[in-house]
Amino acid sequence: MPIAEGVSFDLTVIWAFLIAFAVFVYVVLDGFDLGLGVLFAAEPAREDRDVMMNSVAPVWDGNETWLVLGGGGLFAAFPLAYAVVLPALYVPILAMLLALVFRGVAFEFRWRTERWRRVWDLAFIGGSALAAFSQGVALGALLEGITVDPAARAYGGGWWDWLTPFSLFVGVAVVVGYMLLGATWLVMKTAGPLQERMRTRARWLGLLTVGFIGAVSLWTPFLQEGYYARWFSGWGLAAAGAVAVAVLVLAGLMERSLAVHRHEYRPFLLALGLFAVCFAGLGVAMWPYVIPRSVTIWEAAAPEASQIFMLVGAAVLIPVILAYTAYAYWVFRGKVDPQAGYH
Repeated sequence: MPIAEGVSFDLTVIWAFLIAFAVFVYVVLDGFDLGLGVLFAAEPAREDRDVMMNSVAPVWDGNETWLVLGGGGLFAAFPLAYAVVLPALYVPILAMLLALVFRGVAFEFRWRTERWRRVWDLAFIGGSALAAFSQGVALGALLEGITVDPAARAYGGGWWDWLTPFSLFVGVAVVVGYMLLGATWLVMKTAGPLQERMRTRARWLGLLTVGFIGAVSLWTPFLQEGYYARWFSGWGLAAAGAVAVAVLVLAGLMERSLAVHRHEYRPFLLALGLFAVCFAGLGVAMWPYVIPRSVTIWEAAAPEASQIFMLVGAAVLIPVILAYTAYAYWVFRGKVDPQAGYH
């Protein structure tokens, strides 16, 4: 596919980084929220569940803003990628969206009923787990490769191409990683026995997360020839080594922070750092493809005039979103008071 005429290299790269930034912010903000929902299953006591939910109640419904921004930005800045990726991943994407909707309904309804509270708790757990799993499946399928019809400039595969052992494995890995974020968030936001249980779970989830990171990293180079060449030659080899060292260092610091120093805020920040390093490694593996080894960011880019027009809006919108998001987290900082719930 030829590179679209008139598209500025700089603008295309800027938009690629803006969309990657939006996706990463969504992952770290909604990740601990979804992980907390999965951890609901391990905390049957109503009081503990109320505290867990109140810890995210002021901010949970703003986290999806970044998902909308990333999806909308992909549609506007890289329409070809949007047209190919969505048909290839309709099933996991629709499952994720329905899970998020159902989870949001359960979030509110469980506070309004006594008779059906357990049902809505199960809906909250299931919606959180399915949304997290679907995101991982979509990521795994994208990494494994999407069949592109060059003549039609469209998806050329089948309805179930996304369903592979690798995509399912990445789905489970993302669920575990989100649970780690949720556990460290609760270490930061709660106190007493609930905090201690989450501290213990965070240690085990940290080990599992590192194990999944290692397994996915070792599996990925053998998915496509381009990955192997990228990771095991030239600067890619140095980048792979740096990512591996960073993951091990962050994991070790998090374990010491949880078990030895018994910090409250630092484990969550280190878990976010772990996700940031993995995200950077993912970027190294995929660059400069928006659809790995099939479509580059320049081949998928919108015309330059469209990119400029959208960039003006993004220059206003993104700082506003960052400001109100930061303000919300600042206002509701500190521990959750079990006697003064948000609802």
